[in-house]
Amino acid sequence: MSLADFLSPLNLDKLTPKEGFYTSQMGEKVELYTHDFPDLEDKRFDIALIGVLEDRNALNNQGAGLAADYIREKFYSLYQGDYNTNIVDLGNIKPGAKVSDTYVALKMVIAELVKKDILPVILGGGQDLTYAQYMAYEELEQKVDLLVIDSHFDIDENKEGTIETTSVSYLNKILLHEPNYLFNFSNMGFQTYFVSQDSLKVMDKLYFDVHRLGDVYGNISRTEPIIRNANMVSFDISAIRSSDAEANANATPNGFYGEEACQICRYAGMNDKLTSIGFYEFNPAFDRNGQTALLMAQMLWYLIDGFYHRKKDFPLQPKSQYMIYRANMKDGSHELIFVKSKKTDRWWMQVPYPTGISRNERYHLVPCSYEDYQMAVSGEMPDLWWRTFQKLN
Repeated sequence: MSLADFLSPLNLDKLTPKEGFYTSQMGEKVELYTHDFPDLEDKRFDIALIGVLEDRNALNNQGAGLAADYIREKFYSLYQGDYNTNIVDLGNIKPGAKVSDTYVALKMVIAELVKKDILPVILGGGQDLTYAQYMAYEELEQKVDLLVIDSHFDIDENKEGTIETTSVSYLNKILLHEPNYLFNFSNMGFQTYFVSQDSLKVMDKLYFDVHRLGDVYGNISRTEPIIRNANMVSFDISAIRSSDAEANANATPNGFYGEEACQICRYAGMNDKLTSIGFYEFNPAFDRNGQTALLMAQMLWYLIDGFYHRKKDFPLQPKSQYMIYRANMKDGSHELIFVKSKKTDRWWMQVPYPTGISRNERYHLVPCSYEDYQMAVSGEMPDLWWRTFQKLN
């Protein structure tokens, strides 16, 4: 089955200004699916854009399925950075007869692109599409480190106590799915008044990483190790404050600033592990003067900028490019080993696999910050090390 079976071509009349594009604008740099489906077999593309026209399960935000072309219109008018891009826009996945049909189509498209070492970038639709994005990794039989950027956890149940796949409950479907391919879940930017204490206890019990908006407020560089640990990212536009991104029926006064969202996207692009990313819940019906569409286009631009500035410094080859640091706990229970890249000054922790578990490798590398190393040097156990060790057990 060809990917063309799932995707419909773009209508250039809607996306191209009367005067056309300048040669250095993204509209001229991106290969567009307008008539013949692009050949994806020759390994000439690094990134693929995919629109999804599905919003039936975007609770209180119907209209999000129209987002992709509004983002494209703004994105194509931006100028390419100081690098050569190899990007293809594969058009849109139309809504299926049932929402589950759309999920299957998106799952198949993402899985095929990842197999071809092309980064899929999903534009538009409700955040319930994160479930389909996750299901692609079942197709690939790969473990998933999932990062969701959202002010909520999206693990709500309906009044009958049953779980549906909606924009506010899809995470339950991921957590309960069998077979389980989820190794780690991280939420970044949650706001405590939107999250029940029971939900926080569940996250703690599962040793997941959740980071309040206040934890990274004013110091967005703290998000880099969190993002670097993810191979799948889901970005809910409502995580951005309404003054900067109002085009969402569920927008709220607080959240990330627009420039912080762009920095997060650049970190995501620079992440060597990243194999898929989705931008969800943008609703053009609430956009004034196209400002939110333009912000999302700029976020996409920064994602691409980060991608073409990847450092490829994931440890440990060659070993000469890394520094090894050791720290002992005060009680003598553990020796913690840290790895620092000489190229980028980025840090990782070595977390050993528990005794008796047969592994090809003796330890798991998890991105961390210099502050984690400082804590270990002082004799304290970094929370990230302990939670990772528990998940490995």
